[in-house]
Amino acid sequence: MAKRDIDIVVISDVHLGTYGCHAAELLRYLKSIRPKIVILNGDIIDIWQFSKSYWPESHMKVVRRILKFVTDGIPVYYLTGNHDEMLRKFADFNLGKFQLLNKLLLEIDGKKAWIFHGDVFDVTMQHSKWLAKLGAVGYDTLIVINSLVNWCLTAMGRQKMSFSQKIKGRVKEAVKFINHFEQTAADLAIDKKYDYVVCGHIHHAEIREIQSTEQQGSVLYLNSGDWVESLTALEYANGNWTIFKYRPEDFAAVESDEEDHNDTEDLNAKLDVKNLLERFKIGE
Repeated sequence: MAKRDIDIVVISDVHLGTYGCHAAELLRYLKSIRPKIVILNGDIIDIWQFSKSYWPESHMKVVRRILKFVTDGIPVYYLTGNHDEMLRKFADFNLGKFQLLNKLLLEIDGKKAWIFHGDVFDVTMQHSKWLAKLGAVGYDTLIVINSLVNWCLTAMGRQKMSFSQKIKGRVKEAVKFINHFEQTAADLAIDKKYDYVVCGHIHHAEIREIQSTEQQGSVLYLNSGDWVESLTALEYANGNWTIFKYRPEDFAAVESDEEDHNDTEDLNAKLDVKNLLERFKIGE
């Protein structure tokens, strides 16, 4: 499969270390592109729910692929989210082409982009973190149940369904939260005179121009979605932003276990990553 050249890729809400993460699909996608800049916009590794008993090889392969971008000289920005907030104490760390930040200001073809995860707008995160963590566990459980239901539906020749997306689409408060999140991000970006505001967090991929509530201007709001259900990313190429949506049929010719010749198995490195994540969790 020929690699696609893109200027910037933005990925968020991968939740490595959880049952709902589609690491194998993400790995195929990462192998299919040749980006100039990689932006990981929060909740890449789910330290909240991390357990040494669940860290599949497919999740480690995603980490290795990201590190390969770094060794290939491609700038990689890791922006912290709420599920990997323990990394915030190390913000502004950089090692070669890798930078760990809480937010990023980037000039893209003469336009200013304000990029951050977005959990700062979540009232639950600010005042009831225990409730947010409980909700995260419930969400992951829902995803596992949903996967089993979809397996049965596929076996019966019926179309898959998404429990959480149905809930988000039908529950008025969920729709209101998404709209409020997007408007708040847009208003702040307009006030700061940015051209783009790029977020994650709400697992809802979007690209749209948003007017300020006071009609003082507009900004292009972008959200990269997630790799738990939507399987989406933001791509910038040839002066345009687009949402990439993973479709299995587009990768049918790619072996799920395909590895570059330069990628080698390193069990010690794997154990080190698991131990490091466990330390972050314990030190919370």
